[in-house]
Amino acid sequence: MMDAKKKNLLGVMVNAIDRESAADLIVQAAQQRRPYAVSALAVHGVMEGVLRPAHLYRLNHLELTVADGQPVRWALNLIHAAGLKERVYGPSLTVSVLARAERLRIPVFFYGSTPEVLELLQANLAAKFPGLIISGVEPSQFGRLTAARAAEIASRITQSGSQIVFIGLGCPRQEVWAYEFRKRLNMPLVAVGAAFPFMAGTLRQAPSWMQDRGLEWLFRLWNEPRRLWRRYLLLSPLYLLLMACQWMGFHFHSDGEAPQREILYG
Repeated sequence: MMDAKKKNLLGVMVNAIDRESAADLIVQAAQQRRPYAVSALAVHGVMEGVLRPAHLYRLNHLELTVADGQPVRWALNLIHAAGLKERVYGPSLTVSVLARAERLRIPVFFYGSTPEVLELLQANLAAKFPGLIISGVEPSQFGRLTAARAAEIASRITQSGSQIVFIGLGCPRQEVWAYEFRKRLNMPLVAVGAAFPFMAGTLRQAPSWMQDRGLEWLFRLWNEPRRLWRRYLLLSPLYLLLMACQWMGFHFHSDGEAPQREILYG
């Protein structure tokens, strides 16, 4: 297993760990029934932490944060000599965890996205992992939750018998969800971005050659320009500039600011 020590990238503490090791840690936490919040971060996720002190605090209080994006992996290798040979891509991490969950009979829950995506996701997973126990699914509310509503959701997930929750709310809402609900659920909460629609077949993935070269952003921008233009045309160049500053020796503090109140997304 690789060294899982967290490394500072622009103040966001990211684990220098490979996919299989991350999956092992998630399953171990599930077997031990303990809170374990996980996020697979690409550039957008890192920059949300850089620009929002309260969100930086949340990210740095998750138990496991892995390098979903190639530019995040490259930065870990360049600045911290992490030696990562591949990124911990959210959909691939999901598959690795599900394979273990099927073998070990660990029930899983899917929270987020739409009813249509969840229906297709379940059908595809039934074909790929016929022994997988899906103990429940719940679509996103696409808005904020009251504390009472959050308690109901946590109770439903607990009563379902689930031992792992996959979260597909999009960045940064899913990381906020993982941070807040880890106080309510004694199990891994794994934020995996667009893994739900990718695995359901409702959203196209970039070709492997584009993913390997860090060009997935270009493919997604071409397909969803109105939604993603700010993320890729503004945040990505800023990320590169700040990374160059860190590489030249500038230090980014990782403390952030503790959130003054809960924000509960659904």
